[in-house]
Parts: sequence; C-alpha cells; structure tokens
Amino acid sequence: MNKEQAHGKHIFLDFTGYEPQVENDGEWMLDVLEQAVEQSDARNVHAHAAQFDGSVSPVGFAAVVLLDESHVSAHCYSEKGWLAIDCFTCGNSDPAVIADFIQSHLEATMPHLTLKRRTVQNRFFHDGA
Repeated sequence: MNKEQAHGKHIFLDFTGYEPQVENDGEWMLDVLEQAVEQSDARNVHAHAAQFDGSVSPVGFAAVVLLDESHVSAHCYSEKGWLAIDCFTCGNSDPAVIADFIQSHLEATMPHLTLKRRTVQNRFFHDGA
C-alpha cells in the first residue's frame, strides 16, 4: 500500500507596516526576491514586476520570479502597508531558504514591518513512489 506524499512546499508570509523604500518599489522588491532565489538552490527562469499607480488598481505592486521549481511572488497594497509573499517550490528545493532571506532582509530594512502570519503548506500530493 502506498502512502500519500507531498512533492512540494508553499510558504506564505503576511506582513503589515510595509513602507516603500523607493518610488518604484515593485522593482525594488523584485530585486529582493531575485537575491533570495540566487542564494538558494532554485533556478530563476523569468522575473517581472508591475507597479500600480492607483488609476485602475490600488497603489502598490505585484512582483514574481518564475522558478524552474515553481515561483516566488510579492503582492502589496502600499498605501495600506500590506505585503503578501509566496514562496512555492517542488522537488528538493527548500522554499524556507528563500522565505527566510526575504523576511530577514525586509525586517532589517523596515523597522515598523510586522510579520502577521507565516504558514507552511505541503503541495503536490500524490500516492507513493
């Protein structure tokens, strides 16, 4: 009989107290995400940031690094100070390495940033082998 297993892990970080560090903070955050990926064993295959000026969407940004193993993303409502980070990898790549780097970097940069929740979920459930 095969036992159910997970082939991936997803870490969610929810922050309040986010403070833009530069005018185009989506690109700034994308750089942080890419630095986190660079020091992990995951492979960056594409990266993009979109800045929102409030004309269509609330002021903020979305930034994503597409990984061979899945993705790392950040979504922010800058005027509210809300920031959500997702770190999802599959296989042998550990998303905690990426999440830890991002969390440490942001907390060192923004003194009023507060981690409200850090959740870990197993993903890609399958039977056996």
